[in-house]
Amino acid sequence: MERVVTTERATAEPLAKTLRDAITRLGRRVRQARPVGDLTFSQLSALTSLQLAGELTPRELADVERVQPPTMTKIVGKLEDRGLVARKAHPTDGRQVILAATEQGKAVYAQYEQDRNQWLAQALDRLSPEERETLAHAAEILQRVARG
Repeated sequence: MERVVTTERATAEPLAKTLRDAITRLGRRVRQARPVGDLTFSQLSALTSLQLAGELTPRELADVERVQPPTMTKIVGKLEDRGLVARKAHPTDGRQVILAATEQGKAVYAQYEQDRNQWLAQALDRLSPEERETLAHAAEILQRVARG
């Protein structure tokens, strides 16, 4: 049997596809572990962005979420109606507002994170110690890849 020598690029491309597919599927499963409630994925995503960023203008939030400003206006309105997001005056531009998660919004986010982490921890518990160790190393490597 003839041995085929591959270049680094040729071996990286199949790995890239396999990793991307696995990360996408895992991301979907983790998102499905969110608490059952009346918040949509878009609303939870916007709340998460505000939790991670602290405060954003509606335009900045729309940019982070990659949606059009009118769409973000609707999302923010629903979050405000539920008391999860509050507006305050922009410190330098009177025409703008700043959005931030309320204490209730932070609590909803914390529960969401807890539920997702719990689901993933249960899934990881079904793996062998060696598999978990491999994933711990892979997570470190993926963090480096994500940083660029």
